[in-house]
Amino acid sequence: MSRGEPMSDSAPFFSSDSEAEGPEDQGTAMANQQPDEESPSGVSRGRALVIVFVLCYINLLNYMDRFTVAGVLPDIEHYFGISDTESGLLQTVFICSYMFLAPVFGYLGDRYNRKYIMSGGITFWSLVTLASSYTPKEHFWALLLTRGLVGVGEASYSTIAPTIIADLYVKSKRTNMLSIFYFAIPVGSGLGYIVGSQVSSRAKDWHWALRVTPGLGLIAVLLLLFVVKEPKRGAVEARPENRLHQTSWLADLRDLSKNCSFMLSTFGFTAVAFVTGSLALWAPTFLFRAAVFNGERAPCMEAHCESSDSLIFGTITCVTGVLGVASGVQVSRQLRKKTARADPLVCAAGLLLCAPFLYLAIMFAQASTVATYVFIFFGETFLSMNWAIVADILLYVVVPTRRSTAEALQIVVSHLLGDAGSPYLIGVISDSLRKNDSFLWQFRSLQFSMLLCAFVAVVGGAFFLGTAVYIERDRERAENYAPTDEPIVVPKSGRSTRVPVSSVLI
Repeated sequence: MSRGEPMSDSAPFFSSDSEAEGPEDQGTAMANQQPDEESPSGVSRGRALVIVFVLCYINLLNYMDRFTVAGVLPDIEHYFGISDTESGLLQTVFICSYMFLAPVFGYLGDRYNRKYIMSGGITFWSLVTLASSYTPKEHFWALLLTRGLVGVGEASYSTIAPTIIADLYVKSKRTNMLSIFYFAIPVGSGLGYIVGSQVSSRAKDWHWALRVTPGLGLIAVLLLLFVVKEPKRGAVEARPENRLHQTSWLADLRDLSKNCSFMLSTFGFTAVAFVTGSLALWAPTFLFRAAVFNGERAPCMEAHCESSDSLIFGTITCVTGVLGVASGVQVSRQLRKKTARADPLVCAAGLLLCAPFLYLAIMFAQASTVATYVFIFFGETFLSMNWAIVADILLYVVVPTRRSTAEALQIVVSHLLGDAGSPYLIGVISDSLRKNDSFLWQFRSLQFSMLLCAFVAVVGGAFFLGTAVYIERDRERAENYAPTDEPIVVPKSGRSTRVPVSSVLI
């Protein structure tokens, strides 16, 4: 597709006739709708709401699958006989494949039918997850490989889904729908710990924990194919597709790199990803080792390890996620009445308040399990305040035709510098600090390595404070964006003169 060609959802990527209506057909359809159902996106209000809930279900399943492994990590370590460094690789290989393929799906998502891209990705992810549950004891590398391939499928969804919501709603309604969508992140993560640990406990085999999400993934694919309808890009923002011209991928990247709000908020979100990735993989294991060190749990000597810590941590993650996302959106909404910089300021406050609670949770683990869980509760609540707000910032400082690419770029940067390396880094530091294999040093080494999370949270808060400086300017630029017309040559007195197309009457 050439530069300057209008964006269209009727691009030839398995598009159905119903989703590729011409202007005349669209006008007729709109005229036949009831006034309360009319929408420039081409999707009725009722169906738009159903689409959001379908996407929310898939997002919940996405994160549930992602953190099932963390819920049974002590079992996996015992089964394969691996170190903390090798355990950290399970999350790292997944995130690496996820982030490197995100730009590919971002490019496709800005140009082709999004629901078919997501359907193919989710089908692939479900099949690979099922295959990973049959990994034999002698082949840990096979589990690493399949976890890496799972990232391929998840990249196809996470990059594209928020842009569909952006094409269905604007302003406060968009924020509300994104809140619903991002509730699924902490809730899905918590369910991953809970379902993983409990299925493993019931079956006395951690492999069964990985066989739950593939069946649910099949339901997700059917919902995408038969319920979700592709909305028109940018139409709901009173900027119809015939005014939005697709530019080259390099031009998109160049424009995004000059968008200070986007770049700084991406670096701030990188800190969120670093902390979240570290806690997601290591918190249940850290709590289990603390309990063993304190004499509250028996060591993992049998085929199945005690899973109550994963269950409690998963429950806390679900509750704090709902509270954090809801409170973050509500505080931001109230603060917007006083300042247009409310969103980045709330994100900054969330991270800066999260840091001391994480520090206290890590240090109190040896003295009081109850105090540790209380501090984790508050730390995760403040950390979760960022999810929906960061997504909303991206959507209103980036024009519609570049949003999938922006989502992909944010995924690459935040994961490359965040949770792609943080679980592995925590494991490496833990192994390097460990003086022997006693229960004391298994706990102490992981405790000291996890203190890095509190420091990174403070750095992330500083990036969001920087975002607040530029947010008003970049939002105004995105809202008033108009593509530059390609010049054409017009004869004048025997000479060629370059003038804008808009100044020529045809």
